[in-house]
Amino acid sequence: MACRTATELGAAGVLALSFPLHPPGRPEKSRAEELTGAGVPTLVVQGARDPFGRPEEFPPGTEPVGVPWGDHGFAVPKKADVTQEEALAVITHAVGIWLKAI
Repeated sequence: MACRTATELGAAGVLALSFPLHPPGRPEKSRAEELTGAGVPTLVVQGARDPFGRPEEFPPGTEPVGVPWGDHGFAVPKKADVTQEEALAVITHAVGIWLKAI
């Protein structure tokens, strides 16, 4: 919704946490156009294992920040080589840098 209304509402940017790029297993149903058409600076933070779209599935120009081992809710499994706290630090660091830039 934020991508669709950002310019109309005068938003300075759109922060997309776990953007649902497509339904799980259905990459042909992409919502990339909605994301790229926001009309304002947009940051996408996406889990590396997100079934709604992994970072590498996003179109050129979006450059999402990948959260290692993260799923759609940014949870990481116990077998991961990063802790949950480290995964959350990736998010807060990326968002902080982006907010200062806009």
